Amino acid sequence: MPTLSRDELERYLQQLLQADAFDDHAPNGLQVQGRPTIRRLVSGVTASLELVQRAAQLDACAILVHHGWFWRGEDPRVVGQRHKRLHALLQAGINLYAYHLPLDAHAELGNNAQLAARLGWQAQSRFGRQQLGVLGRAPQATRAELAEALERLLGRAPVLIGDAGAPVGRLAWCTGAAQGWIEQAQQAGADTYVSGEISEPTAHFAREMGIAYLACGHHATERYGVQALGAHLAERFGLEHRFIDLDNPA
Repeated sequence: MPTLSRDELERYLQQLLQADAFDDHAPNGLQVQGRPTIRRLVSGVTASLELVQRAAQLDACAILVHHGWFWRGEDPRVVGQRHKRLHALLQAGINLYAYHLPLDAHAELGNNAQLAARLGWQAQSRFGRQQLGVLGRAPQATRAELAEALERLLGRAPVLIGDAGAPVGRLAWCTGAAQGWIEQAQQAGADTYVSGEISEPTAHFAREMGIAYLACGHHATERYGVQALGAHLAERFGLEHRFIDLDNPA
């Protein structure tokens, strides 16, 4: 079976995702060093303890995630739950690769692109910080139809703020916790905005600005980028790849 060196994989990912171009909340790339060669890759949305344990059971050489570790502003001490996660990873000799904003933004393999591809949305332009938000069109005619399409794909009903029977119009989207960009979406020309989470002010902003908002789940909207990236790596380098989806209601 083909193998790939740990450093070769990081160099390829850094270039593919243009990771150095992003000002992010956590380090992108190889976050924890494991064994020197890679032949079996596990991907998942978040580097939770369960994902590490499941990867170890599969004798994975590397884990690839969207939500990694070492977030800006966190307590840096390796104690408690952080110790449990890191101990399990080091004990198994598994490399941890994490790509946050670069994986949101990639035009083909990113979370925004992959969600759009599954729903038939067409991207036309970008907005927001580091151009992460997307503006475009959807084949769904009304917001109710859009909500139904999202529920079929994601397995959960979105929270819809706005007139369900009204046309979708110009659609904006940004996966994950981008509810705070609702004003920017409206200023960019959106009539309907889709993201993952909803906060207390979000409904008020939506109603006051006359823009519909659909909160579809942080985890749910960010399942697809890391899957696509893992599949891409498997095909390019001949690696074994398995995506493990650990449900998260958030």
